[in-house]
Amino acid sequence: MAKSKTVFVCNDCGSEYAKWQGQCTDCKAWNTLTSLSVDAGTSSRQGFTGQLEPPRKLSDVSAAELPRLVTGIGELDRVLGGGLVPGSAVLISGNPGAGKSTLLIQVMCRLASDRKALYVTGEESLSQLAMRARRLQLPLEELEVMAETSCERLLTVWNERKPAVVVVDSIQVMHTSAVDSSPGGVAQVRESAAQLIRQAKQTGTVLFLVGHVTKDGTLAGPRILEHMIDTFIMLDGDGDSRFRTLRSGKNRFGAVNELGVFAMTEKGMQEVANPSAIFLSRGMESTAGSVVMVVWEGTRPLLLEAQALVDSSALGNPRRVAVGFEQNRLSMLLAILHRHGGLQVGDQDVFVNAVGGIRVEETSSDLALVLAVVSSFRDRALPVDLVCFGEIGLSGEIRPVPNGQERLREAAKHGFKTAIIPDGNKPRQSIDGLKVVTVKRLADALSAIENL
Repeated sequence: MAKSKTVFVCNDCGSEYAKWQGQCTDCKAWNTLTSLSVDAGTSSRQGFTGQLEPPRKLSDVSAAELPRLVTGIGELDRVLGGGLVPGSAVLISGNPGAGKSTLLIQVMCRLASDRKALYVTGEESLSQLAMRARRLQLPLEELEVMAETSCERLLTVWNERKPAVVVVDSIQVMHTSAVDSSPGGVAQVRESAAQLIRQAKQTGTVLFLVGHVTKDGTLAGPRILEHMIDTFIMLDGDGDSRFRTLRSGKNRFGAVNELGVFAMTEKGMQEVANPSAIFLSRGMESTAGSVVMVVWEGTRPLLLEAQALVDSSALGNPRRVAVGFEQNRLSMLLAILHRHGGLQVGDQDVFVNAVGGIRVEETSSDLALVLAVVSSFRDRALPVDLVCFGEIGLSGEIRPVPNGQERLREAAKHGFKTAIIPDGNKPRQSIDGLKVVTVKRLADALSAIENL
């Protein structure tokens, strides 16, 4: 009999240790090591069986792009970089109820009409899967489905049926006999994913893996899972909102941080072709503390409304709450506003919000955030046809941002009349119907809104 030994594996990064310790030395996480019993005489590594291929010159390698499989859902194809690449592994994650399975069953039913597609579910029964597809009024005739959690049995069917697209829902319930541990563990998830990804690469099959999330919204399982796959997309959405956002966190075949917007309806996930119109659904009357900004998401501009509420604080330590913005950047912008704008809000509670549930990660929202705070503090509404963008430096300068011309065109397309932008983004040609006000410093921007 092969002797078994106990190793300790980090739940966050998958690093192995011979004995337990409080902190993982690789990812610096505390209390994440769990014991795992493995056979010392067995190994999941496969020996070399193919013909050795000598190294080649990089210039001799063909740079022609592989033909992509178009899913028929424009927002998903945008996030994926134009479609599905044969032999790629796509990991999709999100909170429970966000619509991961709904979106994938729609995609698979569309793709199954002209190529073989296999949907593998390990969390639902086949009857539940069929009920959802019928409720969404999807074509059911061509899609092949199976309920399986064993990687070995799945690979056997995979080799027999030779599908072009495979969905595994989810990777946390899959298990392989090569690892002696329960499903969902670090070693099982890592080895199961490795076997499935290896099969997808060898057969040129598109592989979708569904992943769970932890209570703080991050991907569950070992961190190495994100390194093994080609594309990682996250589906977000609040339970009280029917809109869902699909964002790419890693993409070897397209732009990173590309954003797709969907609406959850009775017939499934419907793409929103013009998300700016959704996020700008506000009244015609101007209100204090509200301003529209133009952010850049992936390869397109997006109009969002930034709101701020400044109120007298009854506490000794005023609150700083940021929803959709970075908390530390809000504190920095308030300090810049005090130093270079002459506005003291140290004794005020400041609340800022990005309307629509979108999380703004780029710095072009600095100017809009500061102007919204000033508008709320002075209780003076800004014009509803005003749009702005720009990064603010620590010395109070307004820095230019990329793709300024495209942002202005998007604003003019939605009927905005005035734009406050950095001087470095001044357009070479005037834009019809849009008055552009350029500013170099924060004081210039504050003076500009006084004259509106």
